[in-house]
Amino acid sequence: MARTRVARTQVAQVARTPVAPAQASTPVSQRVLAPDVARGAMLLLIALANAHLYVTGRELGFRGYPAPEVMGAAERVVTAVQLTLVDGRAFPLFSLLFGYGVVQLARRRRGAGSPEPAVVRLVRRRGWWMLLIGAVHGVLLWPGDVVGAYGLIAVLFAGALVRGRLRALLVAGVLLVALAGAGEGLRTPGGTTAMVPSLGEDDVLPALGYRLLEWPSVGVLAQGVGLVGAVAAGAWAARRRLLDEPARHRRLLVRVAVAGVLLAVAGGLPLALIASGVWAGPSLGAQALAGAAHGLGGYAGGAGYAALFGLLAARAVGAGQRPGPVVTALAACGQRSLSCYLAQSVLFCAVLVSWGASWGGGLAPRGGLVVTAAVAAATWALTVLLARALHARDRRGPAEVLLRRLTYGGRSGVPVTVDVRG
Repeated sequence: MARTRVARTQVAQVARTPVAPAQASTPVSQRVLAPDVARGAMLLLIALANAHLYVTGRELGFRGYPAPEVMGAAERVVTAVQLTLVDGRAFPLFSLLFGYGVVQLARRRRGAGSPEPAVVRLVRRRGWWMLLIGAVHGVLLWPGDVVGAYGLIAVLFAGALVRGRLRALLVAGVLLVALAGAGEGLRTPGGTTAMVPSLGEDDVLPALGYRLLEWPSVGVLAQGVGLVGAVAAGAWAARRRLLDEPARHRRLLVRVAVAGVLLAVAGGLPLALIASGVWAGPSLGAQALAGAAHGLGGYAGGAGYAALFGLLAARAVGAGQRPGPVVTALAACGQRSLSCYLAQSVLFCAVLVSWGASWGGGLAPRGGLVVTAAVAAATWALTVLLARALHARDRRGPAEVLLRRLTYGGRSGVPVTVDVRG
């Protein structure tokens, strides 16, 4: 009896012992390099994919770009390049990395002794807080916010992502992106001059009212439907540690990189030719097929880009070398991807929106697609530099710190610096 009481006392003491940070948290210096490099580079594609939507005041053609007949030669080139390599390719890559991060989080928590149901609850709780962050971002700044969409996916499918039950999500995701792509490949109705009403509204309060309605539909539901398959694909890749150990999987990553990028180009080319005016007067059926091919090509492109960045990371640390300054800066940006993504919206609103708005610089309506692409690239470069400065001071991004505090709380024994990548 005495031994039994001693054993129970010891078990109770262990249960009350605070979780050590080393058990529950991955220091920034020990993070896997490849996913962070991919996230950092991916944010350039995100910036380019979003910036052109601020070009308003002219009749729209396809996927938020101005109609071919109102574009100049340089804008047609920008449209063709982005629809082939960027548009519809950036967010599948972002989604794949999010799914990858969920599995990394689950693996670390299991390694720290958390049972599977507790891990599922943690992922779901994190998803609810991401929905809240996405709502604030979407209503105040950018109705196309994707953080809320990932939060919704985490809330609904936490169990499947953690437990690896991914086949149904993958199949459904591919079918949904093909159907959504077919609809998005159709030309915008005549007379439309802004992709969503808030982007064409000069006054702050009416624009805010529009975004209250736009974010749930455009930001959460529409994007969530199109990205759930890519999230599942990222979880599948993470369970096989494809980016954790890129040197070990080099042959597979080379094949995925080459095939993915080629399929992205092939799938995006028909819609690029239509949107830039090279293929004039396509039928509705041709538009829908081009849109479906564009969507499916985006999934392939996201996987191809992820594999490409994995190979870059493997090369950067080959033979025991330390990453160079460029890779280090990209990884620093990827480690703070949520903060950098939100910062893009702040800078875009300050520089691109209409002169009529009291808080905007109005470059997009006046400068067109060439200017918005340049602003997107400059904005991304600035966030990379800021992330590199934070890295040099060993400081996390403010949005990452906030999400950790919301997810884990400030209770005794639960570290607020737990790494929750994705």
